[in-house]
Amino acid sequence: MCGIAGFTGGGNRSDLENMIAAIKHRGPDDKGVFLVGDVGLAHARLSVIDLSERGHQPMFNDDKSVGVVFNGEIYNFKKLRERLVQSGHKFKSGTDTEAIIHLYEDVGEDCFKELEGMFAIGLYDFKQKKLILARDRMGKKPLYWAIFGGALMFASELKGLLKHSFFKKELDLESLNKYLLHEYVPTPQSIFKNTYKLEPATYLVYKNGEVKKTKFWNISYGGGKLNFSESLLLLGEKLEESVKARLVSDVPVGVFLSGGLDSSAVAYYAQKNYKGKIKTFSVGFEEKSFDESEYAQEVADFLGTEHYNFLIKARDALEIIPNIEEFIDEPIADASAVPTYLLAKHTRRFVTVALSGDGGDELFAGYPTFQAFEAANIYKKIPAFLRSNFTDKLLRLIPDSEKNFNLGFALKKFVGAMGDEAKYIHHNWLGSFRREERENLFRREVWDVIKNGNEFEEIDHYWNSITADEIKNKILGLYARTYLMDDVLVKTDRVSMKNSLEVRCPLLDRDFVELANSLPYSFKYKRFTQKYIFKKLMEEKLPKNIVYRKKKGFGMPLAGWLKNELKEFCEETLSENKIKSQNLFNYEYVEKLKREHFSGKRDNRKKIWTLMVFSLWHEKYMK
Repeated sequence: MCGIAGFTGGGNRSDLENMIAAIKHRGPDDKGVFLVGDVGLAHARLSVIDLSERGHQPMFNDDKSVGVVFNGEIYNFKKLRERLVQSGHKFKSGTDTEAIIHLYEDVGEDCFKELEGMFAIGLYDFKQKKLILARDRMGKKPLYWAIFGGALMFASELKGLLKHSFFKKELDLESLNKYLLHEYVPTPQSIFKNTYKLEPATYLVYKNGEVKKTKFWNISYGGGKLNFSESLLLLGEKLEESVKARLVSDVPVGVFLSGGLDSSAVAYYAQKNYKGKIKTFSVGFEEKSFDESEYAQEVADFLGTEHYNFLIKARDALEIIPNIEEFIDEPIADASAVPTYLLAKHTRRFVTVALSGDGGDELFAGYPTFQAFEAANIYKKIPAFLRSNFTDKLLRLIPDSEKNFNLGFALKKFVGAMGDEAKYIHHNWLGSFRREERENLFRREVWDVIKNGNEFEEIDHYWNSITADEIKNKILGLYARTYLMDDVLVKTDRVSMKNSLEVRCPLLDRDFVELANSLPYSFKYKRFTQKYIFKKLMEEKLPKNIVYRKKKGFGMPLAGWLKNELKEFCEETLSENKIKSQNLFNYEYVEKLKREHFSGKRDNRKKIWTLMVFSLWHEKYMK
């Protein structure tokens, strides 16, 4: 795992040095900078495979006609290496990076189709004078790019682009509007104008001042011909193969273990295929409705892992939150970034690589929103006059609470999104500000600029591009291309790399994903049981109370902290002076959100946190 940066068409050594310095936390073990003419490539290395100097990047082929910088891991590189050696290529290192170079020499741009793993790649072909950028199938590794002053620049993180002297920093109001809706800026947009995230499963070619993008893989659903028993058996085989591949490392490996189904399944197969006791890591909270540490400990005891748990207190969060924009350089309002950061920080004391359970909820319909979707179809059958005269009024009487998975909060979000189309309803449930709320939040002159834009354009694009046999499977595809990629994976990447920790996701292996996607939705969700087939796979391998326990989610007790330990900081971050200086929002509306929450009248934790993260980001990057 590393950080990459570079440019072509304009820039100097100072630009290149500054770009890679901004993301040096991603790779503290080595730095490489190459500049010839107007082509620059830079790399910050976290050594995981072949720790010797032979793994230094930028890396070149024999005649120096191809140079590459690479972030990620290619899990099939040994098979590719064997084939390439047979075809006459000579290797100087044991790295997966060198396999990419020789594969490109053999098959050109088709090489990306053959790479299995997570990757962001910058490759320059000096003979053809073209820059190629590529990103893995699931969007696991980040890659930003922009063109200013005739120069195309790229970097693993947005802060790297900001250091190029040609870069022009201008807030994109439409992206801000989407951030307030989704709690993240959807790919391919970024928070800045004319600055983009490369789409997943895509490579970009920049030649003669022109950009051309090509997809090399698409998400599709259906087509499976296996029955339930056959699917169950194959799922287990594919998951075990995926975990085994991700245990390969020249540095210590561990597992994030929350005690939920996904991380416990990964830990099961990791321990099964690891020599000795594998290390597992979890965090806990004093607030019991958020604490899962007892379940993590139960799984660790059952599997026989070497387990480490760390208790998070409000003061730990208070130390992190004021500097949250340091490791998340584009606004993302997932509050679980804070405990995930602390988990990564503690884990890095023991290992350099950690396996996680990310992806299971999106593959197997694991979020409560999928149960809500079923309930919504039933709810809609209730006559409208009954809903308005009885059901809706009853819901308003249910009080909010500070607990995780707050029933009152969830039900009110549920009713508020009832009129939405199927492709939008989940995103309105997951997000912060609905359209009418954003209209009240924005200053009138700002709202007038953005109100006619299509705030769901990325959803519409993915909905039309995902091939699926069932609408419910198609919704899973939307989760994979939105919430998973732009929230879950971004959060995990930024907080882990800030701590120089590589995180690998066995559930996002291409073969495992394609198998899961081929299954009927009824295998994944059955009679209000989420992750049905995955639970069946693990019910004889893990304690049943772990497999079938209610999902908690990985969050922090934000609602209570905002009223107590974080109240003063919240008031400071969302003060009248700061809000008015941004010239974007109506302070009276922001003040109303705070007063309602502090008094216990309404649970506004998501809205307040979303505004706090943006305000912290704005203070650092726009002033």
